[in-house]
Amino acid sequence: MRLRPPALLLPFLALTAPAAQARVVLPRVLGHGMVLQREKPVPIWGTAAPGEAVTVQFGQQQLRTTAAADGSWRVNLAPLKASAAGAELTVSGTNVIRLKDVLVGEVWLCSGQSNMEYTMRKNSKVTVPPQPEPNPLTELERAHNPQIRIFLVNRKELTKPDSLHRGWSIAQDSALRAFSAPAYFFAQELQTKLGVPVGVISSAVPGSRIEPWISEAAFRADSYYAQPVGGDPGKFYEPMIRPLAPFALRGFCWYQGESNCFLAETSSYTHKMRTLIESWRGAWQDENLPFYYVQLAPFKYSESKEPKQPLTPETLPLFWEAQEAVLAQVPRTGLIVTTDLVTKLDDIHPPYKWQIGRRLAYLALHDTYGRREVAARGPVFRSLKTKGQTAEISFQPLQGRLVSQDDRPLTGFTVAGADGQFVPAQARIKGKRVLVSAPGVARPVAVRFAWHEASQPNLFSSAGLPARPFRTDKPAAALSHAAR
Repeated sequence: MRLRPPALLLPFLALTAPAAQARVVLPRVLGHGMVLQREKPVPIWGTAAPGEAVTVQFGQQQLRTTAAADGSWRVNLAPLKASAAGAELTVSGTNVIRLKDVLVGEVWLCSGQSNMEYTMRKNSKVTVPPQPEPNPLTELERAHNPQIRIFLVNRKELTKPDSLHRGWSIAQDSALRAFSAPAYFFAQELQTKLGVPVGVISSAVPGSRIEPWISEAAFRADSYYAQPVGGDPGKFYEPMIRPLAPFALRGFCWYQGESNCFLAETSSYTHKMRTLIESWRGAWQDENLPFYYVQLAPFKYSESKEPKQPLTPETLPLFWEAQEAVLAQVPRTGLIVTTDLVTKLDDIHPPYKWQIGRRLAYLALHDTYGRREVAARGPVFRSLKTKGQTAEISFQPLQGRLVSQDDRPLTGFTVAGADGQFVPAQARIKGKRVLVSAPGVARPVAVRFAWHEASQPNLFSSAGLPARPFRTDKPAAALSHAAR
């Protein structure tokens, strides 16, 4: 049997192989046109011959180190101020590497499955109602902002050095056509609002479950996983995430879950997300890195062909609940709602990727960058109070007012009495509350909202963000949730 090196060594071996030639080698993510993270220490690392002297110079900083016995070396640039002026970063050893047009600003890593991988080329071809100008469907024709830089991870190439130091590109032309639409529109919104360069890395694989994005070591270290975990743990983490660390980042965006929803997962997915977030933060040695993610869009999972598990119209709402539970368990996380972004309930790839990117950016602007004037969340359930035949729903403090998006009666509400049978309900807005009732339910005890895989309700905030689905009759173990 042919023996292979442990997976965690593969990225390192790829870097160390050329070191025998006594030349400084950089990882692929360090290249021409990159964006360095502002206001944080910036690691610059690579390999060289053991004992080789290495000098890194950027701006007024000049740092020296010596390659260790295994050929590895690393220095940390002191925190930098944002700069849109392209500068040169020089790494010198036996050879000299000059990285051109390096900017300083904000850097984010975007990952997940096909809805994150969804390209700008596909975005240009979707069929949706007419959009306001500038039309996001024609963004490819206009895109030419040198302050937005993109890096698309190639699973087969990231662990291999590139002697030409390619990989980063200005967000335009062919590079942008093949790049993630959600990640691009996220970066565009940040760059517009912050006025500094933004670099965004896309590392996504269509159809992937969450397990391959988590290292085997992270699963082994967690006593929650009493049995070996299926789903190919580490398969994408090792070649597509680990080699990016410790490239300085501001945070992560995540759009994944469909493949695990097809397995009818609930609390197990919550824990896997927690494991992923904590392990990624650990890889970057920064427990404060924010993690923003996308609640899955409506889709008829129960009618899909050849499901791996029996699925019902409540499979997706239960998965939404599992996604939401992460907010209470893991600090510095945020969730966007997508119930309004679907045109076809049999299409698992909803078309409004620009809205996905922008809503993720709203979370980052509000929570990470302190832009409190930016509305980041729609209505989120807080409490239920009953008065006679009426259930009063209160929401977390909201930027703006509760509104019906289409000015029609509210949709998506059901109510149950003591018998536990939910029936369609009438709902109306009264100030900061929603009043819910139904004929035949004399004393309501529970309310559900958008609790169906096809639900596309019209309760929004006046800032244009949809309400988060909820049920007031959650099992006791799931009742705790954060006011986020």
